[in-house]
Amino acid sequence: MSAKPTLLYIDDDDALARLVQRGLTRQGFSVEHAADGEAGLARIAQGGIDVVGLDQYMPGLDGLETLERIRAIPNAPPVVFVTASQDSKIAVTALKAGAADYLVKDTLGEYVPLLQVAAEGAIRQAMVQKAREEAEAEVHASRDRYAALAAEREVLLREVNHRVGNSLQIIASLLHLQANSTSEDAVKAALTNAMGRVAAVAQVHRRLYTSHDLKSVLLNQYLEALLEDLRRSAEGNRMSRLDLKAEPIEIDPDRAVAIGIIVNELVMNAVKYAYPDGPGPIHVELGTEGDDIRVSITDDGVGLNAKADPRSTGMGQRIVSAMAQKLDARAERDPTHDGTRIVLRFRREIPPGATSKPATAA
Repeated sequence: MSAKPTLLYIDDDDALARLVQRGLTRQGFSVEHAADGEAGLARIAQGGIDVVGLDQYMPGLDGLETLERIRAIPNAPPVVFVTASQDSKIAVTALKAGAADYLVKDTLGEYVPLLQVAAEGAIRQAMVQKAREEAEAEVHASRDRYAALAAEREVLLREVNHRVGNSLQIIASLLHLQANSTSEDAVKAALTNAMGRVAAVAQVHRRLYTSHDLKSVLLNQYLEALLEDLRRSAEGNRMSRLDLKAEPIEIDPDRAVAIGIIVNELVMNAVKYAYPDGPGPIHVELGTEGDDIRVSITDDGVGLNAKADPRSTGMGQRIVSAMAQKLDARAERDPTHDGTRIVLRFRREIPPGATSKPATAA
């Protein structure tokens, strides 16, 4: 409240208006008088009025009509409605119409001290309401700014994933070209393996670029795209019977990379060693077991009867072990299967307090 608030008293009774002016001026108010509703509205439009005392019965616009028009003014001052009527219905009507308070006046001006209290209360109430509205506006503005920043961040993250995915795909393509251009089997195998590992990571970034949620990847769609990349690879002519059976499962990107690398290594291992005499079926399955996710890679090949390849460096097995450790997973061989069946199990949700370990190979 200012040091000397201004009250506009709208009443066609000049004598009562003078009583109000004398009484409230002594109490620290600056009081102005308007003889009718139209004059009062014109003065309010000029600004500088802190509170209005408004009489009910006036020629021309009556008090309720004037109150309605005051409330339509932007940032209108609060109104204390004043009437000589004892009818409580008028009070209810005035308060519903937006009056801050209501007083019954008398012809001797004895209501003036009550008008002072009501005016001061109306000003305080208006100040509180204004502060509340400003605070709410600031909250909304902060939310809007946060939403804009979040949207901008999402766009940037999508662009980063798009660029990273493209760059990795270029690297995978270069490895593919290099593998096709060499005549040395060991070099070709090494380059093809490297290409598959790069492609596994690239697929995650491509998934994130097109995903509705940058915090998760649909694992079944990711594995389908990864296996399609393998079918198109240098070893693709030996993967005509590579198939996927998968449930729709969402998972965080870091663990998706680790799973993709493991699947890539185990599928490539089956391609190389499971069927010495030609291509055979390789099955990849994705599903859930209680709170766990289960990934299995199965072939119907030679199984434990396979002879060790002297060209093998053991790199694939080391990569599988490293990625399984990052997933806190169990990778087990099914001893009851005639060929080779590797089953990977890990928790669907990251335990509280734990963090997903970055799944990039050292």
